[in-house]
Formats: sequence, structure tokens, C-alpha cells
Amino acid sequence: MHSNSNPIKTLGPLAARLIATLYSQHRVVFHFHEAAEILGDRAPAAKALSQLVNHGVVSRLKSGVFRIIPFELGFETEYLGNPYIVARELALGGHKEKNEQYYLSHGSAFDLHQMVTQPQLVIYTNSPKMIRSRIIQGTEFRFLRCKENDMFGITEIWIEKSEKVRVSDLERTLLDGLKQPAYCGGFTEVAKGFSIKHQAIDPQKIIDYAIKLNVGAVIRRLGYLMELYEIGSRIHWDFLQTQLTNTYQLLDPELPAEGRYLAKWRLNLNISEEELLAIRET
Repeated sequence: MHSNSNPIKTLGPLAARLIATLYSQHRVVFHFHEAAEILGDRAPAAKALSQLVNHGVVSRLKSGVFRIIPFELGFETEYLGNPYIVARELALGGHKEKNEQYYLSHGSAFDLHQMVTQPQLVIYTNSPKMIRSRIIQGTEFRFLRCKENDMFGITEIWIEKSEKVRVSDLERTLLDGLKQPAYCGGFTEVAKGFSIKHQAIDPQKIIDYAIKLNVGAVIRRLGYLMELYEIGSRIHWDFLQTQLTNTYQLLDPELPAEGRYLAKWRLNLNISEEELLAIRET
């Protein structure tokens, strides 16, 4: 059993000042360079952080990235906290002035938009930078490269009292799912997202996004699912048809090329229409 007393009282003045300042700045996940800025130099920061880690007040997530452990948890050697905050910090490197060039995507965005029907074991983040994926305390953080021009359809949401993250909005989330369904649990999970949110989807916005992304397979899959789940109206579906080339694409890019061909949407339906209709939300 650990004492409930405040562990800061047992620390030296530098460590105590560092923690107090970080709390006042709402920086529960922080970087070494931030500690050095607060304490004036790298040497006192290194000394204070070593003391904080040894006392179980701070958890080292990876080299140069730390997490304050809530007092009520006692003295833990490892504590991750909200993985979406950690993903944000890994993407930004503690430099918020970089125009916040990242967004939580794919299965993670499905989770944040409440479209998930199975546990999410990987945290997905899109960024125009090359960022190495890694596993931290049992959670996998996977970073996907996204072209600068494709960094759109992004919103901010509050995930804790003083913490917000960037995430793809509903329509962009669904399109990312159509493009790379494997990162969302598979095509049927993406289809479930369309069915769960069919009344919330803005049909014109999702079409505009699809045209901007300019991926033929995404336009085909979008048109097919919008018509199947009656999202939007005939005018929306007819417009998407005008954007098609003669090439056929797989409905589910992860499955073998089998099943019938649908000329209307230039799709090889390797998942049956009956299966997709069976998951439709009423």
C-alpha cells in the first residue's frame, strides 16, 4: 500500500517547480525540451526528471517524452493515460507552433466518432511527416503519411477537461476508411460506420471531400454505399457516377477478386449486397 500523501513534498525544489509549472500549463504529457525551458537548462531538467521517474511521479513514455502520473494512482512505474493525448504529442514533438500538422484517423477516428463495434488495439495518426510507429506500454501507435494537400476535413474535440486533439471529421473519417479499410477493422466495419451514421452524414460535404481526394476507388465505393444506405438523394448518386472511369475496382481491397461485377459503379462486389444490407442500422 502506498501513502496518499502528496509525493511532491518529498521532492527537491527543482522537481517540485517543474511539476507545478507543467500542471499549471495543462501539460500532463510533455517533452524534455519543455522541462529544460522551465528549469533554464538541460542539466537541471535531466536531474529533476530522473528524480521524478525514480519517485514514480512521472512515467517515461519514450526517450524525451514523459507523462505525469496522477497522484491518486500512487507511485506507478508505468502509466500511459489517454493514448490519444500521447499520439498528439508524438506527432507534434512538443512544438505546437508547427500548425498542428496531424490528425487522429482511421480506427481511432471511428472510435472518437462512436462508430466502433470492436476493440481498437492500434492508435492511428495521419501526418505529412515521416514518424516512426512504436509500441509504448502495450499500445501500438501507428503513423500514416498523408500528403500536405490531403490535410483537410479536420476538427478538434475535447477528450479530457483540459485536453483536445485533432481528428478527422465524420465525412473525412469515412472516406479514409473507404481508402484504407484495413486500418479501420475491415470494409464491413467501414460499412457499419456508414449505416450507424447515415442520418448524420452531410452528403454534399462527403462528395466534395471525395472529389478533392481524387481516388477513383474511393469515389466508386462511396457512391455504392450512399445509394445502398440511401444517404443523400438521386442527384448526389448521379453526380458521383459522372466521375467514374471505365476501370473496375474491388469493393473490398483486402478480399480476393470474386463475386459479380456492377457496371453502374464500376465495382467488383467481392462482398455481397445482402451482407451489407444485413448490417444496416434501422
